[in-house]
Amino acid sequence: MNSARHLAISITLAFLILVLGTIGYMVIEGWGFMDALYMTVITISTVGFSEVRPVDATGRIFTMFIVLTGVGFSLYVAGAIVQFMVEGRIRQIMGRRRLDRKISRLKNHYIICGYGRIGRVLTRNLLRKFSNIVVIEKNPDLVAVMEEDGVLYLSGDAAEESLLNKAGIERARGLVAVLATDTDNVFLVLTARQLNPQLPIFARAGQEASKSKLKMAGATIVESPYEMGALRMAQRILRPKVTSFLDFALSSKRKDILMEEIPVSEKCKIANVMLKDSGIRQRYDLIIIAIEKANNDMIFNPSFESRVQPGDTLIAVGEEPNLLALANELNPENE
Repeated sequence: MNSARHLAISITLAFLILVLGTIGYMVIEGWGFMDALYMTVITISTVGFSEVRPVDATGRIFTMFIVLTGVGFSLYVAGAIVQFMVEGRIRQIMGRRRLDRKISRLKNHYIICGYGRIGRVLTRNLLRKFSNIVVIEKNPDLVAVMEEDGVLYLSGDAAEESLLNKAGIERARGLVAVLATDTDNVFLVLTARQLNPQLPIFARAGQEASKSKLKMAGATIVESPYEMGALRMAQRILRPKVTSFLDFALSSKRKDILMEEIPVSEKCKIANVMLKDSGIRQRYDLIIIAIEKANNDMIFNPSFESRVQPGDTLIAVGEEPNLLALANELNPENE
């Protein structure tokens, strides 16, 4: 039985015995409510006080009944309370240890620092594709929210080196700084960059002036949610059809058409092969709308004679199963 339910049932039964005893003394001995309640309490608790009033034979029999049942239930309730407290604490400790073990085994994962409004939405979207994510949040009120969402988390200041090391920053794929203030994000980026000089760091900037500071601190990419939101609204007004198509293509809720970026490894069979000979269109029914070269040059609407080379990233549009099949062919070592 659940310990909380066990405790609730025990307290209910003890309360019923208290009510029964009080009513019994009032009926049998004709006492007032306070005298009857007092007699019931000292009898159940076995404190050893004398009887509040003399009782007759019937009252003594009733008192013995209360002693035998009430004392036993009192001990039972006390045990249930102790069990509830101990099990709750043990469950909390064991749950924390399980989380720590899972976090210690993470590799090539993302660390999300901050689980406020932006951090929570960001984490939900990343979890659609990546399961290896750990969140660091110092607000104790958000612990229950993170547990409800089922995310791996650490509670504390994200700028503490010990906490970042515990989150596996040296093994991470990237870190996202979405703390409440730009000052906190700057200090976090400085600390993270010191611990892992090669780590990609994505930072949130609340103010335009903070972008340069975050860049100087070591952030790889800095974004302003307010600026992005305003730009998105402008695009909705200026190019509603284009925006609707991008929403349609980028939404992971859709399975019929998606837009995805797929890196090309050196081990893939179509490396250094022209698009017309790669069979991508024929076998996977996908449209390659752009190729990002290793030097970050972007080729939009590549011709059929463009070559797929190791280090490239293909921007493709099509159905999700076909995109996954192409990703497996371009990265056979990840199968």
